[in-house]
Amino acid sequence: MKYAVSTLAVAATLGSTGAAFAQTEIQFWHAFTGRLGELLAEQVEGFNASQNDYVVVQSHKGNYSETLNAGIAAFRAGEQPHVMMVFEVGTATMMAAEGAIKPVYEVMEMGGQEFDPGAYISSVTGYYTTSDGRMLSMPYNSSTPVLWVNRDLLEANGVDPDTDLSTWQQVDAVVDQLAEAGLDCPMTTSWQSWIHLENLSAYHDVPFATMENGFGGTDTELAFNGPVQIQHIAQIGEWADEGKFVYAGRRNEAGGNFRGGECALFTESSAGYAGIAAEAEFDFDVRPLPYWEGVEGAPQNTIIGGASLWVMAGHDDAEFAGVAEFFNYLASPEIQAKWHQDTGYLPITSAAGELTREQGFYEENPGTDIAVIQMTAKAPTANSKGLRLGSFDQIRGIIDEELEGVWAGDKTAEEALNSAVERGNQLLRRFEQAAN
Repeated sequence: MKYAVSTLAVAATLGSTGAAFAQTEIQFWHAFTGRLGELLAEQVEGFNASQNDYVVVQSHKGNYSETLNAGIAAFRAGEQPHVMMVFEVGTATMMAAEGAIKPVYEVMEMGGQEFDPGAYISSVTGYYTTSDGRMLSMPYNSSTPVLWVNRDLLEANGVDPDTDLSTWQQVDAVVDQLAEAGLDCPMTTSWQSWIHLENLSAYHDVPFATMENGFGGTDTELAFNGPVQIQHIAQIGEWADEGKFVYAGRRNEAGGNFRGGECALFTESSAGYAGIAAEAEFDFDVRPLPYWEGVEGAPQNTIIGGASLWVMAGHDDAEFAGVAEFFNYLASPEIQAKWHQDTGYLPITSAAGELTREQGFYEENPGTDIAVIQMTAKAPTANSKGLRLGSFDQIRGIIDEELEGVWAGDKTAEEALNSAVERGNQLLRRFEQAAN
């Protein structure tokens, strides 16, 4: 336990009140900067002001990958934080780290907090829950991909801004019109693997990997080189060759292009709302992620991205009680509703979504409920409840490299996806050996 009260301060307090108590310090490592970092800091400040027993200290540790690596290194050195933000692709890695984590259901029980997993949106919590319904980590910033539309650019280039863009066939027709009108960036994307392979697969109810995308065990194999995935990547490759799709980078580099008014269509996280609403000087829409008409079962449901909060082992009971109280605060309907409305991240509880609707937010901001509807309209299938794959951060790096070969015209979609599957499976076998 760490104390933040000096000897002199204690003496002075004892002299006037006869008693003094130090606040228990909770270290929270995260990956947020910019507007999201400001909103996270606001939540931490709100919690710290709401009670006198604990003080949460938030620290930015780099991007998602860097934060995970920092946490692993800190645990090995015996200097781990109490709470660490881990992106969804790190879930299997955290689950395999026996002795390094304290499951959230245990933490909440230790802290004496009421904890009902049924109050949370199942399509979100399923990612972080065991097969028998026990939550391992606390969902925090969960998002899903949508289509962002610059209405002004569509209109300026002869396209009806209300045109239907619900299918990729319709998107194909629109990017053709925009290119013919001379627009330099008809379409761009962020997070290409997450949106155009992981979510594409779930949305069309086809496997990304065997064994229920890894939920069934570590002896899984990648399967994202099927007909639907090849067709989709081949189409984007064709758009790239014709100047209709502009590739800006592996993460969210394209966000600046869209917010700056350069690109008409942008596939991005629903959490793009915070930055787009703050920076865009044009009229924009948020639309459902398009699907390929003619694929049986499509559209199914998209899956989440973002991160959850993992509790690290090696701390005392009083500190775990502080973590439980902090999590209870974050999950409260009022805090969750505000987070959802400010950021575009999904509300993690049904109560928060209902409160948002009651407050009139969806009516005043059309389209902001699309992400929730897209995630919850259909019950998830074995192909659409998420991914739980070992070494997935590294596998995403392989996928990014292979997709870049397609966008550059150096590989066909089939060649790139076959190669990514073969290379990724080698990492899965190493992970399986290490886990078992």
